[in-house]
Amino acid sequence: MSLLENIAHDIAAATGVTAALLPERAVGGGCINDAQHVRYGTAEYFIKTNRAPLLDMFEAEAAGLAELRRCAALRIPAPVCSGSDAQSAWLVLEYLPLGGRGDAGALGAGLAALHRITQDQYGWWRDNTIGSTPQVNTPAPDWVDFWRTRRLQYQLELAARNGYAGRLQSQGEQLLACFHHLFADHSPVPSLLHGDLWGGNQAYTRSGEPAIFDPAVYYGDREADLAMTELFGGFGGGFYAAYEDAWPLDPGYATRKTLYNLYHILNHLNLFGGGYLGQAQGMLDRLLAELR
Repeated sequence: MSLLENIAHDIAAATGVTAALLPERAVGGGCINDAQHVRYGTAEYFIKTNRAPLLDMFEAEAAGLAELRRCAALRIPAPVCSGSDAQSAWLVLEYLPLGGRGDAGALGAGLAALHRITQDQYGWWRDNTIGSTPQVNTPAPDWVDFWRTRRLQYQLELAARNGYAGRLQSQGEQLLACFHHLFADHSPVPSLLHGDLWGGNQAYTRSGEPAIFDPAVYYGDREADLAMTELFGGFGGGFYAAYEDAWPLDPGYATRKTLYNLYHILNHLNLFGGGYLGQAQGMLDRLLAELR
């Protein structure tokens, strides 16, 4: 069978409806997967495809979307099914009609509501990916240790394997040894996080509902999500005002956001190359200066 026939077979098994799967259009904007909007009888779906060995990545994304759907304040696409054949893996999602104009305040208040969902430990019950990089979520009771070992140290070791040695590694070692001082007066609850919340992973439906998608879910400091919203341009004043009104941030966030965004810049360095090296080193310099 063809790829579309295999996907249609999976949709039929998941929904109990048998129909022809008809591509509507390819969807751009991603740099990891291929994506398209399809029709299946009277229904519409959003399909991601990649190489067959990456099925686990799609299964983790589906589990993450299901976790995020615990929050009723944001529109999150429902996972329908995932599967693979000899060449390809796929993930089928509810199709959201995006492209509308919405209230940034509703997105900010909705994110605060998402962060009110908590659990007892940091991490999650399964690993997933940040972009295409493995993201280790083994649960831990201590947030500083979790961020040190499962986030920054992991990315720094990956950078070393990718050939980024020298000053990046020496700076990284210094930061790993002392960044706990940034948490002297900050003990975050383990909040449900989107995990990869930049501008490309949020939008509004045509009816104006705030929507988030393409997650890298785990439970951690809510500041990590807020920090990433500021990394590539920001979400606008209305978003931050509404979040602050719903759940004010601690004063130390202004410094800790650099610590949290360092993880993403290191990941970009590892995924996309040396164009991010100077930015990573600059962030390390600022953090180490703050800690002296």
